[in-house]
Amino acid sequence: MADITVTNIQPDRAAVASQWQLIWWAFRRHRLAMVALVVTVMMYIVALVPGFFAINDPNLQNARATFHPPQKLHLIDTANGFSFGPHYYPMKLTRDPETLAAIFKEDTTKRVDVQFFGRGYEYSVFGLFNTNIHLIASPDKTTPLLLFGADRLGRDVFSRTVQGSQISLSIGLVGVFFSLILGIVLGGISGYYGGRIDFFLQRVIDFVLSLPTIPIWLAMAAALPQDWPATLQYMMITIILSLTGWAQLARVVRGRFLSLRTEEFVAAARLDGVRERRIIFRHMLPSFASHIIASITLAVPAMILAETSLSFLGLGLQPPTISWGVLLREAQNIRSIATAPWLFMPGCAVVVAVMALNLLGDGLRDAADPYNK
Repeated sequence: MADITVTNIQPDRAAVASQWQLIWWAFRRHRLAMVALVVTVMMYIVALVPGFFAINDPNLQNARATFHPPQKLHLIDTANGFSFGPHYYPMKLTRDPETLAAIFKEDTTKRVDVQFFGRGYEYSVFGLFNTNIHLIASPDKTTPLLLFGADRLGRDVFSRTVQGSQISLSIGLVGVFFSLILGIVLGGISGYYGGRIDFFLQRVIDFVLSLPTIPIWLAMAAALPQDWPATLQYMMITIILSLTGWAQLARVVRGRFLSLRTEEFVAAARLDGVRERRIIFRHMLPSFASHIIASITLAVPAMILAETSLSFLGLGLQPPTISWGVLLREAQNIRSIATAPWLFMPGCAVVVAVMALNLLGDGLRDAADPYNK
């Protein structure tokens, strides 16, 4: 009798993979979403410790650097011999003899080497300790490095843009967190119990969705006292954005609960005597958690744009608080843009952040779609 060789047959990876593994494999095939994920992670790393990535003190004023144009980093120095290394040339201020307009020109006779992980101004890390180590530092304090130029008070636009990312990016996460709680709780109650509770909550959601968003934002933000401290202003603006952003998520959650409450696994849990709270949070919510994550990712850029719009109009955060919307108030008129177009750099940061988050949300939504595999 011939020998029979038994071979171990490896099961298909997709057949034994979890839902999160399937979502991750589908997400990796979305190249734009992967690029957006890298950009988003990098921006939030900068927002966590903005002082480390800033070069100069964002609140330091320099009358000699008013509307100073952006400077370039050089790697090869040919003006003072041939050498390699990151450096920049200080700019010399001159005046046009006819118009008296300020003209900045690089002084190639003075080279200033850039230090990585050098020492600069002191900043706080998570409120735990202070340090003065920066990713990029300039040893010459008399001629600071201004990558994005300076504003009308001579403050470094690059450092202020980096510092503003902390509030502008975090307000989106905090606002969506509050909206997530309201949306899941109210939408879950509405879809799970149905009946009069569902009717009442749906009328509340319809009322919130019928409100004109921008006028409501403006009215509620204008009602805030202007003399409140920055932290209280931050929390109130976040709550205002959350109160108008939870209804859409609640509508989605309610629809999912209506379809899931008749499923067999929910009926089996009820017959087994499982408490309703455990059925909702342990069995029903995880079944569409991927869709909630995709919805959250798409809601964050809307929160960022809302804060930027309110602060730009002077109804949100107020100086000396630094956010992208507050910084864009410097570029409100055409004269400022014509004189110093680099004042719009915080607006470019908003565009990059919103584009990255939208592409990331699109990738998560496509990856979480069970019919798009």
